[in-house]
Amino acid sequence: MRLVLLASAALGLSGCALALSSCGDTLQDRPVPHNSLESMIVAPYPVYWLGGSFEGLRITEATHDPSGAFTVQYGDCITGGQYTCVAPLRVVTSPDNSFIPGGSTAGSSGRLRGVRAFFARGGRVIELATGPVVVGIYAARARLAGAAGEGLVPINSPAVPGGRLPPGLPDTGFALRPLPSQIPSRLRAVR
Repeated sequence: MRLVLLASAALGLSGCALALSSCGDTLQDRPVPHNSLESMIVAPYPVYWLGGSFEGLRITEATHDPSGAFTVQYGDCITGGQYTCVAPLRVVTSPDNSFIPGGSTAGSSGRLRGVRAFFARGGRVIELATGPVVVGIYAARARLAGAAGEGLVPINSPAVPGGRLPPGLPDTGFALRPLPSQIPSRLRAVR
């Protein structure tokens, strides 16, 4: 009887350990769908990234939001989780070049790779205007943000990391065009 109790206790404890270990990693690594990266390649404007991995951080998410901006995340969440992830590095390309952050935000203006840039949060945030887009770099460390600024290249056109970036264009008027979701469907007669 004692042997049966010990065996059932051991079985119960191993079951609990297995259940707890499956909950131990709340970050579920999933491959980035190919269509996410393909949509970046066919975008009608340059979309910046740092390659499939950067400084030991691989792409963990690539998204395209309704405003037209593309976000590439490198590395797993440092803090947070689903819906509140703070990643080690994000690169955001916005086709709306009518707004360059700065204004009342504490930071400094300067140049990076030949273009106008804004540096904030102790160098962990960099915003640059290049060609018809604005690229935002959001990093956990200033050194990582600076390295990302030097390594940015468009996924959809040839470029060299560290090379001179195209100068920012005057306002392209992107913000004045309606988003596809804001355009009503054509009306048709019901038959």
